[in-house]
Amino acid sequence: MLQQLPLALLLFWLGGVSWVVWGVCLRVSVSVVGHWLIGYFAHNHGQRDWHVEQAYVQGYNVPFAALLTMDESYHNNHHAFPGSANFALEKGQLDIGWWVLKGLFAIGLVWGLVLPQHLAQRDELVRIDR
Repeated sequence: MLQQLPLALLLFWLGGVSWVVWGVCLRVSVSVVGHWLIGYFAHNHGQRDWHVEQAYVQGYNVPFAALLTMDESYHNNHHAFPGSANFALEKGQLDIGWWVLKGLFAIGLVWGLVLPQHLAQRDELVRIDR
């Protein structure tokens, strides 16, 4: 986890060990637990617009966590179109991560963005009518 070192050194310089504990250790712990929690809900609870036939695990969309997770919680959409850079596929879904990628694309730092319409059709993917 060398990417934590610059922040840890800065925090240590600013406030000592307690700042490192709060600014690095606690932050990483909350992030890991948050990732696990979203992963749990995104594979067990929520809404689905797509079903992947013969898949052992189905993804679920967890809209309440969308902003917090940069829209990773639109997990049903991810399972339906795993190669897509945009997770917001339905009306009312906002993908902040997609906006960031489009901005990075505009300034040339990202390229080759793939959307669902660029992916090959999957026979095992079934739209769920509500």
